[in-house]
Amino acid sequence: MSTKKEILLLREYEGIGGFSNNRDYLTESEKQSMDDGKRVFLSGIMQKSNTQNGNGRIYSRDILKREFDRYHPFVTRRSSLGETDHPDSAIVELKHASHIINKQWWDGDAWMGTIELLPTPNGRLLKGLVDSEIPLGISSRGLGSLRQGGGALIVEDDFQLVCFDMVADPSTPGAYMQPARALNEGELKLFENYSRNRMNVNYTSELNTVDSLIKEFMKI
Repeated sequence: MSTKKEILLLREYEGIGGFSNNRDYLTESEKQSMDDGKRVFLSGIMQKSNTQNGNGRIYSRDILKREFDRYHPFVTRRSSLGETDHPDSAIVELKHASHIINKQWWDGDAWMGTIELLPTPNGRLLKGLVDSEIPLGISSRGLGSLRQGGGALIVEDDFQLVCFDMVADPSTPGAYMQPARALNEGELKLFENYSRNRMNVNYTSELNTVDSLIKEFMKI
């Protein structure tokens, strides 16, 4: 007799502290912080495979690689939105969006990424924290089941990534996003073209230029 799996909302943070993600207003300091016109980019580890996290969970490389590939079209069409903290929902609500994933890649077992903070109430909240040198963690939100194995909770292959949220205490080791340098107008135009139309760029020189720029800008 088979046992029905329990599908859970898997949120990878440790639940200590947090940000408010249900505001529809801005404080004066947050308005001033975003009104300087600067666009804030952060980069770092977003998730790790084959690594037990602070919640005792382990994601296999095969599962995360599959979800990485499935998520990539969301990144390229700029619909890879996330929120602050982890809502009790498998839906990303536009009114609570704070950031967008601009780029993702692998570094060993680490799923890396670059995010841009949005000029929304929650994005301005995050920018204010960045300006105050507060470390920002990032955490995956998804649906899936778990099983016990070797003293850990193994995430099963029915896992589906929903998004990456910003949190105070990520459970993934080292999942704190670091500020990258500001981009000038020419660099920003190249970066946006790369992010939105990467699959349609035909010029090797332009690709090489943008790849070099992004590597420098993300300090990798």
